[in-house]
Amino acid sequence: MNTFNNKLAIVTGGNSGIGYATAKELIAEGAKVIITGRRKEAVEKAAGELGAIPFVADQANLDDIDALKKEVENQYGKVDILFINAGITGTLGSIENMNPENFDNVMNINFRGAYFTLSKFIPLLNDGASVVFLSSNVATTYRPNSSIYQASKAGLNSIAKTAAVELAPRKIRVNIVSPGPTKTEIMTKAGLDEKTLEGLDAWLTDQIPLKKMGTAEDVAKAVVYLSNNNVASFMTGTEILIDGGMIL
Repeated sequence: MNTFNNKLAIVTGGNSGIGYATAKELIAEGAKVIITGRRKEAVEKAAGELGAIPFVADQANLDDIDALKKEVENQYGKVDILFINAGITGTLGSIENMNPENFDNVMNINFRGAYFTLSKFIPLLNDGASVVFLSSNVATTYRPNSSIYQASKAGLNSIAKTAAVELAPRKIRVNIVSPGPTKTEIMTKAGLDEKTLEGLDAWLTDQIPLKKMGTAEDVAKAVVYLSNNNVASFMTGTEILIDGGMIL
């Protein structure tokens, strides 16, 4: 398949998990893909495996976003697909016991960084381009001990829908994918040990009507679908939930 021949895609946080799976799908469909990440070794390793172009950048750092924009503009000119995927869960805990450092870490990557990634790349987006934000089904749930992560994703959804209206005159579509529990490294990165993760997986699976966890590939296919003007040209401001029916 060559759906995205001669198309340039950027995937933030593309060295693992959903970003990696999405970059793989886009490349399989013919796109040239730039992946970003904070860790040089991990980004370069992933890019080598995928056949992608690596760029070391921290989405929380506006200077890094500027550097990425400058490099893309100088080397490639315009962008056709922008998947704003990078994000963290941060440390879980109650509102009463939360610390400002954790708040800033989560919001700077998930919310502020995502906002300014879009803001700075709008001039480089081709008319008719696709932007997809990775959100989460927690944006519309209010579970204890996850207030900051949930708020960061709820804010992201608001940005995406406003952007969809602002960019519609240029036929740029802005959509959202919101996974539920998905088998990726994100919870390990949150500091949970293997035994705790197994217990969490079992508990989460029990909350899901389909009784299974999602995969990174499930989400990647939805991103690729939304990025395809042949099949999703009339979709903008849309949120696709990929959570096995968890919020029903």
